[in-house]
Amino acid sequence: MPESMTAWAVGTPGPIDEHPLVAVSREVPSPGPGQIRVRVRACGVCRTDLHLAEGDLRPRRPFVIPGHEIVGLVEEAGAGAGRFSPGDRVGIAWLGHTCGACRYCMAGRENLCVAPRFTGWDDDGGYASWVVCEEAFAYELPESFSDLQAAPLLCAGIIGYRALKRAELPPGGRLGIYGFGASAHLAAQVALAEGATVHVLTRSTTARSLALELGAASAAGASDRPPEPLDAAILFAPAGELVLPALEALDRGGTLAVAGIHLSDIPVLDYDRHLFEERTIRSVTANTRADGEEFLAAAARIAIRVETTPYPLAEANRALADLAHDRVNGAAVLVAEDGA
Repeated sequence: MPESMTAWAVGTPGPIDEHPLVAVSREVPSPGPGQIRVRVRACGVCRTDLHLAEGDLRPRRPFVIPGHEIVGLVEEAGAGAGRFSPGDRVGIAWLGHTCGACRYCMAGRENLCVAPRFTGWDDDGGYASWVVCEEAFAYELPESFSDLQAAPLLCAGIIGYRALKRAELPPGGRLGIYGFGASAHLAAQVALAEGATVHVLTRSTTARSLALELGAASAAGASDRPPEPLDAAILFAPAGELVLPALEALDRGGTLAVAGIHLSDIPVLDYDRHLFEERTIRSVTANTRADGEEFLAAAARIAIRVETTPYPLAEANRALADLAHDRVNGAAVLVAEDGA
């Protein structure tokens, strides 16, 4: 194994077309107590990585390596780590550490931990050949998914699943999905498998075609009105102006869940039009490990279809630019030279 590796780090955050990711040379990391070192096989490209690269999400430290949808093979375990063996395939996701002692952790709400650490934001992530993580926060992955397919499940899938739960869609209910990228196309399949009627609202004509192919009842423009009132809606697009049409589309008592870590400014709400009759808007913050376990089990059970576009690791900037400009259908995934 070489002593150093090439990785992609956030240099000076800025417009993605100016290539804010820079190639850096780093020592291959060694696992500390309770950690494992993982040889990266694939790493999904998440919109959070784009927010980090462009500065919407401020980097926690200079030249952090992004990437938190990591699939790889365990190479070495640190002291006290025994959950996985060398050669095991694991997944590494956004939530990388929680304190375990605050009132949120003690209540099973570790996604709201007061002292968390996040992969690819606080700690170096998967836009690299090797990564270390706390083994308690790694996931076993269903064998039915290839490395390429499994990577988007680890954030796009898990966060979409939590957003679906936060939207409180009633059994057999009518769900609106605003934006239809990596996360949305997975959450839609879970909702459909549970008997929901799904209406997709997105600016991408290619994404509309995918939505209909996956079983959506309708697919229209991002600010269009769905063909029927909605019991629940999820906003995946980071566009605050879509909050208003999404709320207007809700039936009485409906809930809008906003799934992104960043959202542009929301225009002024009109109480009577947007919130009256007990309409609710709520955010989604990270996920618990229980969310991840539940979603991965569900994904395997329903044989969820994962649409991916692979990119070599060397083309990380291009992958993020394609994501920014809606040139990716499904999920972009960086793959190791011998991966996926």
